[in-house]
Amino acid sequence: MVDTAARGRTTRGTRGRGPAAGAQSGGATAEGSVPEGALREAGVPVAGDVDAEVARDLGRTDGTADTGAGPRVDVEALGSLLLGRWADVRRSSRALTSRPELHRVEGLDMHQHRARVREQLEILVEHGGVHRAFPRIVGGLEDHGGNIAGFEELVAADPSLQIKAGVQWGLFGSAVMHLGTERHHRELLPGIMTLETPGAFAMTETGHGSDVASIGTTATYDPETGDFDLHTPFRAAWKDYLGNAAVDGRAATVFAQLVTQGVNHGVHCFFVPLRDETGAFLPGVGGEDDGLKGGLNGIDNGRLHFDHVRVPRANLLNRYGDVAEDGTYTSEIASPGRRFFTMLGTLVQGRVSLDGAATSAAKIALQIAITYGNQRRQFVAGGTDEEVLLDYQRHQRRLIPRIATTYAASFAHEKLLGQFDAVFSGASDTDADRQDLETLAAAFKPLSTWHALDTIQEAREACGGQGFLAENRLVGLRADLDVYATFEGDNTVLLQLVAKRLLTDVNKRFAKADFGVLARYAVEQAADRTLRSTGLRTLGQALADRGSTARSVGQLREPDTQRALLTGRVETM
Repeated sequence: MVDTAARGRTTRGTRGRGPAAGAQSGGATAEGSVPEGALREAGVPVAGDVDAEVARDLGRTDGTADTGAGPRVDVEALGSLLLGRWADVRRSSRALTSRPELHRVEGLDMHQHRARVREQLEILVEHGGVHRAFPRIVGGLEDHGGNIAGFEELVAADPSLQIKAGVQWGLFGSAVMHLGTERHHRELLPGIMTLETPGAFAMTETGHGSDVASIGTTATYDPETGDFDLHTPFRAAWKDYLGNAAVDGRAATVFAQLVTQGVNHGVHCFFVPLRDETGAFLPGVGGEDDGLKGGLNGIDNGRLHFDHVRVPRANLLNRYGDVAEDGTYTSEIASPGRRFFTMLGTLVQGRVSLDGAATSAAKIALQIAITYGNQRRQFVAGGTDEEVLLDYQRHQRRLIPRIATTYAASFAHEKLLGQFDAVFSGASDTDADRQDLETLAAAFKPLSTWHALDTIQEAREACGGQGFLAENRLVGLRADLDVYATFEGDNTVLLQLVAKRLLTDVNKRFAKADFGVLARYAVEQAADRTLRSTGLRTLGQALADRGSTARSVGQLREPDTQRALLTGRVETM
């Protein structure tokens, strides 16, 4: 709903509707669903059209002169460029998220929201897109990049749906796929793929998040029974903040310290049943509901603990380390540290997907704010009509730089996704490739999630009171995206890991370098700093953007350009 005062402030077919009226795929609002065709006829943009809309704004495709001064572009080619390598997958996922039954409904209590999202997972199973990454032997497509490309689009329907789907198939299922063997794939993945076996990813503990190597849960092998004794030794070792753990999870991939023959071989992963068919915990398994959260309340986050639960030896996901019947431990990776990081590296897709989902959320927020800025009018400036907000330079400056950053993040994510696909498809899977992928994911995830939070907040403020209404989505997006900064790795810690990798690389590069190499490096760095700090790089880009030598020369001669260059020289010398 929109107050009476706001009705006269909107134009072009959206009177009485908020700025996000069409910003959710399919145009659904809290009052019900509106067909996309009706929205388009009314002049309201639909989220699935955003890339084509941007392309159309840049120019015509029929070869005729546009009425404005913008360049003529090939709209179809630009749209495909923006959608990237997996354009068809993204289009299919957007069509899916346009279904009203997948949309978030404001005002639901926690239990209603959870139930709705649980039902939505069944729709995803029927669609089949969630099976894209799994092995062909169980009906998957082994399309790792396409899987994430489609998954990211779910944020447009409801971030809770995106994350709960990610828990089921991107974490729980992926742990079985990447840490288990073909036997595990054949036995366990079919139930995971069809949602017959909903599950949790039990790594984080109340007392240990980023420091996974120090988790307290233990799995001690008993050669007399052929089982592992899975145990939570103290309260801080409870598994915590786990999606699917509070209600829906029937099993979990549990990370624990593997102990056999008196030796701790470090963290390994086990497939552990949690509940029976009635939803009751199995003997020795306990837990709690995390309750209401600051966002993502469509997900049943909870805690788990284990009191000497017997886990069959076959349930050890033993791709990187195995225990024989007599208790002998073997691994193809001799170094415990390298083995640990190899296991964790196979789970990097969580960070990759959050990078893309955060960028998608930033796009949604900007679409809402730009739509509003193009319709809302305020103050008369020289004419008889009030000015559109986006005609004000200050309003442009608060949004347009963020649009540019968002597109940069989108292209960067496409590169990351390509590298992820190359590694996991085997096309380019060396130790160096995996390390580079892990470093890029650790760098991009903090930058994109912080950018998304900043952009959503700015978009909220740019929409004034309308931005504070729940039906216009911005406050909900802000609440749901808040945790993106800390799950799948705390952003600050991730950037420290990136810094460590960069420093290690520099040390390797110059470990045996002579004075000449060091001197050349110092000169290169000094030149680069000079270029960046004096404004020459900005000037060069501005001249290139002119697209004409004559216009470029003209700008270089302008007093403002010369003044900026002289000012930069004074400030930096």
